[in-house]
Amino acid sequence: MTRRVHEVMTGNPVTVEQLTSLAEAARVMRDAGIGDVLVVDQGRLRGILTDRDIVVRGLAEDRDPAETTVGAICTAEPVTVKPGDHVDEAVDLMRRHALRRLPVENEDRELVGIVTLGDLEVERDPGSPLASIAAAEPGA
Repeated sequence: MTRRVHEVMTGNPVTVEQLTSLAEAARVMRDAGIGDVLVVDQGRLRGILTDRDIVVRGLAEDRDPAETTVGAICTAEPVTVKPGDHVDEAVDLMRRHALRRLPVENEDRELVGIVTLGDLEVERDPGSPLASIAAAEPGA
């Protein structure tokens, strides 16, 4: 039987408001041991910000990390999946759009999770090297 996104996703994703500074978002990522945060406005998904975005779209463009907001550089309107979607659909979306992570929204467009390449690899082959890396504690 094909598994569903809600069975492999990470629930309660880390979020920041779109007016959060890049510096604060970087601290949130550091403290949570993650490489991305979902950007929200009044609880609604507005974008996704990765540590790479901070470097490439922020620092490399000489933006002040204390003054630049995440809303100014995040990827707006990210591709999403629903909790009941088949895992194969999530994989297909990631492949077609060259994505490493997909926010998960329910039917009411409420943010309920995130599914990553690591989550999918753990599901596909728990003994693979990527699955081992994905399952490791941050900084380990």
